[in-house]
Amino acid sequence: MGGYASGSELDALAAVARAALVRRIEASGVWAADPLWREAFATVPRHLFVPYYYVGAARGYERRWGESPDPGARERWLRGAYEDTPLATRLRDGELLSSSSQPSLMADMLVALGVADGHTVLEIGAGTGYNAALLSHRLGDDKVTTVDLDPEITESARRHLAAAGHHPVVVTGDGARGVPERAPFDRIIATCALNTVPRAWIAQCRPGGRILVPLATGLIVLTVAGAGHAEGRFLHTPAYFVPLRGTGRPGGEPAQPAGVPHRARQDDLFRFLLALTRGSLDPQDAHALWEQEGRPQRERYGVTVRGEREWAWLDDPEGPYAWPLPS
Repeated sequence: MGGYASGSELDALAAVARAALVRRIEASGVWAADPLWREAFATVPRHLFVPYYYVGAARGYERRWGESPDPGARERWLRGAYEDTPLATRLRDGELLSSSSQPSLMADMLVALGVADGHTVLEIGAGTGYNAALLSHRLGDDKVTTVDLDPEITESARRHLAAAGHHPVVVTGDGARGVPERAPFDRIIATCALNTVPRAWIAQCRPGGRILVPLATGLIVLTVAGAGHAEGRFLHTPAYFVPLRGTGRPGGEPAQPAGVPHRARQDDLFRFLLALTRGSLDPQDAHALWEQEGRPQRERYGVTVRGEREWAWLDDPEGPYAWPLPS
């Protein structure tokens, strides 16, 4: 290790590491559809949002801390903050409560959100505040609201955001209920996993607006058509997030299905189908469908919410392959 001290040397190292992260994300081509996000990632200092985090170790987790008295440990912390990887930031009794998402996945989600100047955005799941900072850099603090159930998380997010020079609205509350006092929103983005799309989000999103939700190990982008009606398809990207706590919490990964070939059980796309149809399609029937339809990619699946009904589908919302979403 180089023995970096605090202050200007660490700032210089952070700038170099951040530039390298931006180059890695840019190489994927994700910003071709919206190059303005590149500036946000190049400017917002991720390390200010993860003053400490945890990485897997032989006996559980190793804590990396930006205030460590060991210069080498501080350098490991800083370099790790700019790896293209999710970082565990809050644990309780071995359960992951909050994390900083993988930056390249965040870039995919923010581009898919399709924001434009003047848009207002509600983020469900404040996390470290880093995603809210990226949104604030792009749209302005007054256009961004972020909500989380845990007051410790919202308070630390406020501190991190202030340290980075941003002051969006940070609300402590049940994200499944949205933030009605700040509605309507042009865009809603969730950074936590759900089983279903809360009706409150559709009610608080303007017609023509978008809602992006991690669902069944994928990312669904819904367009709001009107009161109680939204529809859209999944992105190609796999996504695994900490579950939403409070109303609407998901039930976790499906169990290993019996009577299904081992190869299919290990296939990410088949497990996506199992998660999407849990409780409404027998695993053996799901496997038969998956093989019959050519092992469909995520983009062929979608979700429709209409009034009290909410269902997933393959290829066509009114087609033969449709399943009520698990509650």
